[in-house]
Amino acid sequence: MALSSLEQHELSSLAHHDQPPRAAQLRVAATSFMSLFSIVGLALYGLPFFYDFMVRDFGWSRERVTSGNALSKLVVGPVFGFAAGWFVDRFGPRRLMIAGIIMAGVALIGLGSIHTLTGFYCFYLFNAIGYVFGGPLPNQVLLSRWFKAARGRAMGFAYLGIGLGGALVPLIAVRLVHAYGWQGALRALGAAIIVIALPLALIVKESPDGVESPAPRVKPASDATPSAPVRDVLRRPAFYLLMLGSMCSIAAVGGANQHLKLYLSLDHHYTQGAAAAVASLTLAASLVGRLTMGWLADRWTKKYVMLLIYLLVAGSIPILLIASTQGAVSVFAVIFGIGLGGEYMVIPLMAAELFGTRVLGRAMGIILAADGVAEALAPMLVGRLHDMTGSYVSGFATLIGFAIAGAIAIALLPRRSAVQL
Repeated sequence: MALSSLEQHELSSLAHHDQPPRAAQLRVAATSFMSLFSIVGLALYGLPFFYDFMVRDFGWSRERVTSGNALSKLVVGPVFGFAAGWFVDRFGPRRLMIAGIIMAGVALIGLGSIHTLTGFYCFYLFNAIGYVFGGPLPNQVLLSRWFKAARGRAMGFAYLGIGLGGALVPLIAVRLVHAYGWQGALRALGAAIIVIALPLALIVKESPDGVESPAPRVKPASDATPSAPVRDVLRRPAFYLLMLGSMCSIAAVGGANQHLKLYLSLDHHYTQGAAAAVASLTLAASLVGRLTMGWLADRWTKKYVMLLIYLLVAGSIPILLIASTQGAVSVFAVIFGIGLGGEYMVIPLMAAELFGTRVLGRAMGIILAADGVAEALAPMLVGRLHDMTGSYVSGFATLIGFAIAGAIAIALLPRRSAVQL
C-alpha cells in the first residue's frame, strides 16, 4: 500500500532522528583514532624497535626479548580478556579505555628504566593490560555502538591511527635514541601516549543514548535489550572458526612484525635509519590497507575481505625470506603492510555481522584473549627456532603455515548469520 507524503515525511524524520548527531560521531571516531594511535601504534609497534638494543646491551637472546610480550599476554589474555569484554558490555568502554591509556604509558616509562628481567616482565605485563583495556576491544565496541551503515568506514578511519602511529614511531624513535639513548626514548614515548590519548577518552560518551538531540531518539527493537546471552554464540561452529582463523593470522602477523627489525638489523646489518625506514614503510602501507579494507567491507561480503587479507599476509612473508636487496624488502613491506592494515579491523566487523552487536564485547573479549595467546607464542617460537638454527627460514615458514591455516578456517565460515543476537 502506498504511503501518503505526510507518512513518508514522518518516517524520514524518524530515521533522521534515529541517527546519532554527526558532531558526536566525529568525536567518537577521533577518540578511537587517538587511543589506537597511542596504545597500538606507538606502544605495540614501537616496542619491537628496541629489541635489538636489548640484545646488544643486556646480552639477551631473541627468544628472551620476545618472551616479555609472550608471558605478559599469556597471563593477561585469559585473566583479563573476557572480564574486559563483560565490563564493556555492562558499563561501557570509556572507563576501561582511560585505565588502559594510563597503564600503557606507565609501561613504556617503566621499560625505559629497567636493567633486569624482573622489571622487564613487570612492565610488559602493564603494557599487555593497557592494550586489553584501552586498545581494540573497547574501541571496537564504542564504534559499533555509534555507527551502523558506515561502520566499516568508521572502523577503517579509527584504525588509521594504528598505521599512522606505527609508521611514525620508528622515525621518531631514531631521533629520540640519538638524542636521549634508547631507554630515554622509551620514557618519552610512554609520556606521549598519556598526553595524546587521555584527554578525548575523558570526555567521550559511551553510546548515542547519552547524547542530547533535537527530538527523542527512537530506539530500534533490536536495541531494546542491552545485552544478550553469550552462550548462544558459544554454541555456534562459526564462532570457533572465526576465533581459529583470527588466531592463526594474528600469529603470522605478530611473528613477522616482532622480528622484522631483529632480522634486518642483526642478520642483515641494516643501519638504525634503514631498518626504521622499512618498518615505517610497512606501517604506512597499512594505512592504505585500513582504508581499502574498510571500504571493501562496506561493499563486499566480509568473509571474502578477510580471505584477501589473510592471503596477502601469507604471500608476503616468503618475499622477506628470500629478499636480497632493499628494493625486495620494500615490496614485502608494502604487501605485508596492506594485509596488516586490514587484519585487526576486519575481525570485529565479521563478528558483528555473524553475532550482532549486543554480545560483541563478550564475543570479542574471548577472541582477543585467544588472539593474545597466538600473538604471544608465535614471536617466541620464531625466536627459539632462530636461536636453535641460526636462521629465520624455519621460523618464517611456520608463520606462512599459520596464515594459510587461518585462511582455510575463514573460508569455512558462512557468508553471514541467519540470526542476529
